[in-house]
Amino acid sequence: MAGRPRVGVLALQGDVREHIALLERLGAEVVRVRRPEEFAAVDGLVIPGGESSVIDKLARMFDLQHPIRDAIAAGMPMLGTCAGLIMLADTIVDAIEGQQTFGGLDVVVRRNAFGRQPESFEATLDIPTLGPEPVHAAFIRGPVVESFGADATTLASLADGRVVAVEQENLIGLSFHPEISGERRFHQRFLDRVTARA
Repeated sequence: MAGRPRVGVLALQGDVREHIALLERLGAEVVRVRRPEEFAAVDGLVIPGGESSVIDKLARMFDLQHPIRDAIAAGMPMLGTCAGLIMLADTIVDAIEGQQTFGGLDVVVRRNAFGRQPESFEATLDIPTLGPEPVHAAFIRGPVVESFGADATTLASLADGRVVAVEQENLIGLSFHPEISGERRFHQRFLDRVTARA
């Protein structure tokens, strides 16, 4: 099909399958990205949830850190969920020693801001940017955005004011897992940017 966006899901660790299934339902051609040559073949990247410190180590081990950083600087659309938000953040609070990110989002995030796995919860978020229908969000050991710079825009906050979704140019970062709750609009927003840039 002509014009079908070709996107990657960083497949080093985390909930890769759920993102692939959702992107394919939205009409994208999806590549599992584990090596630089696979990354070079895509026009956008999803960075899934998982363990950010492990994703960081594996990205460096497989020589993906610098190509991804270069692509962010060049404007490639990316969507990061949970650990993916941490990987897109410029600064992490409570990082493990030596932990690095790809960066690009002018935000400070705190890892595991909502506690451990038993403290996982669900919430309904009003996100006017996505339309009138609220977003059902699943939080699993998610990070939270503690502060952000002038270039980053808040998309969603919890009732207590904690910021859980941000975007900056072609980057979208979410504390939660839309791929688990079946929420398609963030992935569609990402794909629209991939198509527009292509």
